[in-house]
Amino acid sequence: MKPTARTLLAQLASDFTELASPEDRPPKADGPLGWPGYDGMRAQAQARTGETESVVCGTGRIGGTDAVLLCFEFGYLGGSLGERTGDLIEAAHVRAREERLPVVTLVATGGSRMQEGMRALVQLQRVARQTALTRAAGLPQLTVVRDPTTGGGWATLAAGADVVLGLPGAQAAFAGSRVRPRAADPTAYTVEAQHAAGYIDQLVDEAGLHTALARWLTLLAAPGTGGAAGAEAAAAPEAAPVPYALPGPTACGRLPDSGTEAVARSRAAGRPRAAAYLDAYFTDREDISGDRCSGTDAGVLCGFGLHEGRTVGYAAQCGTPTRPAGYRTIARLIRMAGRLRIPVLTLIDTPGAANGPEDERAGAGPAIAEVFAAVAEAPVPVTSLLIGEGGSGGALALAAPGRLWVTPDSYFSVIAPESAAAILKRDADQVPRTAEELRLRPQDAVELGVAQGVVDTAHGAPRTPGVRGAVSGAEGAVSGVAGPEAAGE
Repeated sequence: MKPTARTLLAQLASDFTELASPEDRPPKADGPLGWPGYDGMRAQAQARTGETESVVCGTGRIGGTDAVLLCFEFGYLGGSLGERTGDLIEAAHVRAREERLPVVTLVATGGSRMQEGMRALVQLQRVARQTALTRAAGLPQLTVVRDPTTGGGWATLAAGADVVLGLPGAQAAFAGSRVRPRAADPTAYTVEAQHAAGYIDQLVDEAGLHTALARWLTLLAAPGTGGAAGAEAAAAPEAAPVPYALPGPTACGRLPDSGTEAVARSRAAGRPRAAAYLDAYFTDREDISGDRCSGTDAGVLCGFGLHEGRTVGYAAQCGTPTRPAGYRTIARLIRMAGRLRIPVLTLIDTPGAANGPEDERAGAGPAIAEVFAAVAEAPVPVTSLLIGEGGSGGALALAAPGRLWVTPDSYFSVIAPESAAAILKRDADQVPRTAEELRLRPQDAVELGVAQGVVDTAHGAPRTPGVRGAVSGAEGAVSGVAGPEAAGE
């Protein structure tokens, strides 16, 4: 049996206090359309649920974070949205902005209320306006998709949130079950399908919902983490510290002697990848998933984590050609972090953008352009570390100008040496020569002014920002000249 709105609120939040209802509209028999029997339907719904409307709104604490909570009661006319539902949702968002609290919406609705006609449907515009104002105020919005979430509730409150969690098995679709094509596959209208298509970030069962919400609120809104709560929201956050380099199979901190060696080390099977770097850097983290444009990319990791008690957003390539959906997810992450005043760390590792026919049809160029623009426009500092291959513009898109560092097991190049040789009509045996001429070693990136320095393979500070001579030694060893913590200047 599905929990009622108040049962679910009691399970998730402590100290829940219901918001005072806004002043009721002047009563009109059977609503704005004079729908025969509408007053009786509402009376029956109230008798059955104990509620006077389809949503319960209030403030409460989840984990250690206060939030405004909106929970739909599906037993009240299918959780449908009417004029008074709009009144309550608007009042809740106003309260959130006044007190600078995050908003958590637990959706279970069949859509707009037919008995109120267009007066109900236009509530979607009102809801969209309120969520936009809350977003502009730099406050995070989290949504939980319950069963069912269809119609305008999915198209506004659910799908438009910063982070969307879905309860397994729930319906999630714009089309409700009674208006879909007869032959439609029902599995296409589930949270699992929406998650696979890039519209839901995580699937969380009911037993784990409290923990998931508490973790997300800690990352995005808890005081002291760099999130949006309190007066911290107005101040520009400090940049994320540069991670140290994880030792690779041929490491020992020595820099490569040749371009060919640099490429080989960056492609070595045992070299640490993005997941290892994220695990070493963060004490806790949560991923977002999907580009909100019908795509996901398993070769990209994006989300938020805690580093030394402070929240940092991350966008990391995992060593594979990055697909258009991956770039759009990265752009989404950077823009969300900007709104929430959270610094960003990007980890660069790709042979280049995926370039098959399907990738071109999916908009590879525009997707890469989105990331270039997101980094250029970011109102928060972006710190970048090249951890492996830096293949052409598909890698450079993630690199913050003036805030890029490199590891000893990495290379950056205008194009992979094999491709460069092919373009220059050179034979395969000329690839090593081409690699040397491209000057793609990590120390070359520093000397050319592309990167700020080569990071240590220990917990020490990276090389001094802006010092191009930070690489020295006959054997190509990392210079021992340490400076202030990089990216924090």
